[in-house]
Amino acid sequence: MRIQEEQDRRRREAEIHERLPRSLEEVHRALAGCIESYRRAFGDESAEIQLRGPEIAIAVRENERGEWQERAVVTVALAPALPGFRIEREGNPLTIEVGLLPGDKVCYRAGDQYLTVEELTRRILDRALFPKLEAEG
Repeated sequence: MRIQEEQDRRRREAEIHERLPRSLEEVHRALAGCIESYRRAFGDESAEIQLRGPEIAIAVRENERGEWQERAVVTVALAPALPGFRIEREGNPLTIEVGLLPGDKVCYRAGDQYLTVEELTRRILDRALFPKLEAEG
């Protein structure tokens, strides 16, 4: 019985590790949509997003007296040991665990809280895109 449990655990773990790169691509697509909306509202130079292998790099800029100055950098990287993602946001790291649901669907968890894709994108982007709103609220 214990052998079967361990085989099942190892199989699930292998499936999650195999699915992680595609999960990162899916998160990239969701974040890219958010970044595109932000750019339409605040200018083409206000933000950029790049998928670079096992990580997503996001830069946010603000126009100060006619020059774009970098205001925030966010990196979302694969964390296979977790398994999930490690999000670096200016000294405020966040880890997100990735799990599998039936039908090749992915679930995200921060601590003991499960997140929708929308909640995940907010956790990744809000501090970088809207730092003053968070300070007020």
